Amino acid sequence: MKMRFERLLIASIIFIGCSSCQGSNSVPVSSTPPVISTTDPTATPTPRPKLPQWFIDSLPKNIQTLEPYMDVRGFDLENYQKPVDRSLIETLWYDGATIWPSSVVSLANEVLDEGKNPGLGVRSLHAQGITGKGVSVAIIDQPLGLNHPEYKGKILLYKYFDPTDKNPQSDLHGPAVASLLVGTNTGTAPDAKLYYAAVPSASSDAQFLADGLNWIVDTNETLPKGERIRVVSVSSGPSGPGTPLTQNNNAWDAAYERATQAGILVLDCTKMHNIVDVCTLDLSDPENPSKCIPGWQGKEFSANPNKIYVPYSHRSFAETYQDGVYSYQYDGEGGLSWTLPFVTGVLAMGWQVNPNLTKDQMVELLFDSAYKNPKGVKIINPVAFIAKIKETVDQ
Repeated sequence: MKMRFERLLIASIIFIGCSSCQGSNSVPVSSTPPVISTTDPTATPTPRPKLPQWFIDSLPKNIQTLEPYMDVRGFDLENYQKPVDRSLIETLWYDGATIWPSSVVSLANEVLDEGKNPGLGVRSLHAQGITGKGVSVAIIDQPLGLNHPEYKGKILLYKYFDPTDKNPQSDLHGPAVASLLVGTNTGTAPDAKLYYAAVPSASSDAQFLADGLNWIVDTNETLPKGERIRVVSVSSGPSGPGTPLTQNNNAWDAAYERATQAGILVLDCTKMHNIVDVCTLDLSDPENPSKCIPGWQGKEFSANPNKIYVPYSHRSFAETYQDGVYSYQYDGEGGLSWTLPFVTGVLAMGWQVNPNLTKDQMVELLFDSAYKNPKGVKIINPVAFIAKIKETVDQ
């Protein structure tokens, strides 16, 4: 099976939404989040998100049978007659534009709400005040609407890297990764400070990502020592074997080396540098790392001993294509893209506990603290990781 990351990357390259972001200059962003309705069907709902017309036109007009792992974003299933149970809903990809049969609306909302939980004990750490507070992190990804309540007020600086595009649109990928990292309800590090480099949604040129990373390094040089950016999440593979980007890959390599030399940890999906792979949570026991099965759709595969395995599916994240219309998507199948912000947030929590550790020390502790299954596969274990970080403070 091909990596779902490839599917998500292709989808995000061409999936252009309907709301304007900021222009091409660096934009300081800070304000109080607006009110958003919950998924409780009795609450006052926000308007249904307006999906791109080409996407709407591509939807089947008459769904005969829902299959596991189908993408049903925007589908009108109100008159769907066949049984729909929780086990099926947990595998689907749906959003605020999906219309459900009245008999399963509450169940779909329940699954979506549960998907906001990062799992693996992350919320137990938040309850202890370990939320990434005060730690600066960065993302390089596609444009996002800045006002979604999951992350509004948490993006300290935003810059879009295509001066020829005067009207960049919020898409699928940007709101997702931002909310998975710093989202109030969905993020692993909800109190981290985020710097965001936005790159075009429809480009095969790695130069945009390289420019974004160089901007992060330049910005870092202007920050006080205690506020410098520690780690960058890049849910893309801008260089090396298998990259879908075909231009200026060497520019990314140079920017990566520059950032590394500056002490910034860059987490990307290149085959040369990627340290993560995917594991499937057991939704009946989502806090237990021993229940996270390495592989796609819960089907175990031969694991790489040099990777740390991270939950990638059954997650909910921010959705916005139009300013003022804020909702969520639930992704039952997931992809490698969703692992990078998860790990970045876990690392941010670690730096909150001990800001004196280097990036190499952090990665070493991340692997040392991992749960090792009977085959020796390393599953990320945020609670054990923070425990090890605390030990370094006591030494």
